[in-house]
Order: sequence, then structure tokens, then C-alpha cells
Amino acid sequence: MSLVDEARAVRENAYAPYSHFKVGAAVRGRSGRVYLGCNVENVAYPEGTCAEAGAIAAMVAAGETELSEVAVIADSPAPVPPCGGCRQKLAEFGRHDAPVTLATTDGKTLETTVGDLLPGRFDAGHMGLA
Repeated sequence: MSLVDEARAVRENAYAPYSHFKVGAAVRGRSGRVYLGCNVENVAYPEGTCAEAGAIAAMVAAGETELSEVAVIADSPAPVPPCGGCRQKLAEFGRHDAPVTLATTDGKTLETTVGDLLPGRFDAGHMGLA
């Protein structure tokens, strides 16, 4: 099953009773293992969780800290990019050249990279840690 297909399948589990905008994400760790996430809304809107954040949390919970590939899918007219916070999260765990596939449920895709999603990212070097 492709990474987009994995994201498509987990999208069905999204909890989106307010926006009705379901999103699924799949990240492949360096080990090759796939981790999944879907958006989880909350009536107190800022307290929800994005699909990408859920997939990254699953990866970290399993003991991995580097992703090698990402897929995100939503039912929209054009492929939906991750929000700003999720772009930073992807940059934390993925190399600049890690491929990202953004997809729609009707088959449109946009291929990009973690670095292209967040040029000029904030990283440990800005804190004097790298």
C-alpha cells in the first residue's frame, strides 16, 4: 500500500464533527515503518490535533525520531499543505529533502519536500545548539 493510500485509509478515522474536514497523514520513519495520524477536533478549537502532528507523535512514541517521507490527504479541490505548526514539526523530524506528497481524495497530488514547505525554518542552530 502506498503512503498516500495509508493516509487515505486513516483519514476515515478523523474526528471532525465541527469542520467536517477530515485529514489523514502518514509518515515513514527511517526504519521504513509507517506511522499514521488523523485530525482530531475539539469543541474548544485550538485544542484539536492535526493529522501530521498525530502521525509524528505515533512515530516518536514508537521510538523513532527521523522521518523519511510524508503523505497528507484531504477532501478538497486542491492538495492541502500542512499548517505552519505542522510544517515546523515536519522540519524538526525530517531532512530538508524528505519528500512530501499532498493529495486530494479525488486523485490530485502535489509533490514537494519538507524544506520547500518551510524555507528559513527555525532550528537548533538558532539556539546555539548545533
